[in-house]
Amino acid sequence: MVNGRTLRQVLDAHVAWLEKRAGGSRADLSGASLSEFDLHGANLRQANLQGAMLATADLSGADLSGAELEDADFRGAILTRADFSEATLTGARFDGAELSEANLSDCGIDGVSFQGARLAKARFLESRIRHANFKQAQAQGAGFHQASISESDFTNANLENAAFYHVRLQLSRFVSIVAAEANFSASKILNCEFRDAELTSSKFYQADLRGSSFGRALLSWCDFREAILSGTDFGRARLSSARFGDAKLFSADFREANMQGAREVTAEQLSQARTSAGTTLPSGRQGVFLRGSGNERAGRG
Repeated sequence: MVNGRTLRQVLDAHVAWLEKRAGGSRADLSGASLSEFDLHGANLRQANLQGAMLATADLSGADLSGAELEDADFRGAILTRADFSEATLTGARFDGAELSEANLSDCGIDGVSFQGARLAKARFLESRIRHANFKQAQAQGAGFHQASISESDFTNANLENAAFYHVRLQLSRFVSIVAAEANFSASKILNCEFRDAELTSSKFYQADLRGSSFGRALLSWCDFREAILSGTDFGRARLSSARFGDAKLFSADFREANMQGAREVTAEQLSQARTSAGTTLPSGRQGVFLRGSGNERAGRG
């Protein structure tokens, strides 16, 4: 019972309210305990669920667009294909939840935890994400197009084939992520940490990576064409066969990095970058890059 009415009565009155029919009233489920409830396909658009307990509930296919979900608890909930677009999610918890193909586009996501959540093909298009926890999330194929992400943690997340196209990323951690074939093209990725990340064949075309760190990351076959890599740390990274056409490498740090077979690298680019005795140059030879050596060209070693 919720305020003297059954949950079904609350939901029916809410639908009537949405449709502006007589007798309708907006669902106010703030603070309600709905753990393990079967709410799949429920229409909770613009409902008030602030502080509601929905752990392990079934909300697959539910419409929660525009809902107030501050501090709501969705831990372990089934939220496959649920629609959270334009919802306010400040402080909500989705740890271990099933969110495959869920729509979280144009949301305010502040202080939200998705730790260990399953987010395959979930959509975060144009969302504003701050202080979020995506540690160990399984987010293969997730879409973050044009989102703004700051001070968030994706450590150990699976982001294979994820799309971060035209995203603004700041002060966020992607340590030890698995993200082969992810797309970060045309994004601003400022002061972010990708240490020990597995990013084989990922795209950073025209991305701005200033101040970011890729120490010991696996970056073979990555596309850095026309990217801004000024001051980016690639120390001990593996960059074999990566593409650098027209990339800006001023003060980029390739000390101890393996660049063997890197393509579209010019002497001008490498002379502006930092190399060391332990750097493997595109030619396959080790050492500090010297202009005129030809070691910027792949396959000369």
